[in-house]
Amino acid sequence: MAIKVLINAGAGRMGRRILALLLEDSELSLAGVREMAGHPSQGQDAGTLIGTSELGVKVIFGQEEPAIEPEVVIDFSMPKATIEIARVAAERKWPLVIGTTGLSEAEKHKLQQYQEGLPWVLAPNMSVGVNLLFKLAADVTRILGDSFDIDIVEAHHRFKADAPSGTAVRLGEEIARARGVELTDKACYGRQGRPGARPADEIGILAVRAGDIVGEHTVIFGSLGERIELVHKAHTRDNFALGALRAAKWIIRQPPGLYDMMDVLGLRD
Repeated sequence: MAIKVLINAGAGRMGRRILALLLEDSELSLAGVREMAGHPSQGQDAGTLIGTSELGVKVIFGQEEPAIEPEVVIDFSMPKATIEIARVAAERKWPLVIGTTGLSEAEKHKLQQYQEGLPWVLAPNMSVGVNLLFKLAADVTRILGDSFDIDIVEAHHRFKADAPSGTAVRLGEEIARARGVELTDKACYGRQGRPGARPADEIGILAVRAGDIVGEHTVIFGSLGERIELVHKAHTRDNFALGALRAAKWIIRQPPGLYDMMDVLGLRD
């Protein structure tokens, strides 16, 4: 039987791609599409979101019940909407896959409280390639030791609300963990003026916002004699949507816990 999926924020850019790709996956079926109250898509057939024929599934909001009880929920939205769907998922005991970025520490703590006793995936980036980049960045950091400076440069479209990207922050966290330090103690978010010589253990994180860039991340390892770069470039949002669908299939078979894509992909050391 196909796994029944509810898509939260289904009218958003990511939500629409998740919906379109879900309909092509024989292992998944659409249980419902949810949006925030007052959204223009409220009450419409979900098929109108992706320009296809009617699917017989209306866009719901708030406390409205989906047409079919979901086995898992996928959410790519804004922090406020994520906290709301997390509350609902906790009440209904739904497994949840969250790809929302820009969450504050307080919001992450709230999610952990809602998650207790349920299997959830929370990941800043669900691309298979990006999660491989997380592992490679940590491995290279350990191999090179302290003799190389490390900077992370990320670029996204002009509409992205948060900076730096959740992916860049996660890269910084993986690098810091490999060095045995905390990112909050070593991060430098941009430079200007005359900051002086770079501290040896600084981890730079720089953000670019321009045009329609889907997502690019570069980790630069530089010494006085050479430079190594790890680069990932996303050409479409389908990478993230396909990763979310993969996570949805995986999470319904897991015991309660808060997981990320490293767990989904078996990349955890």
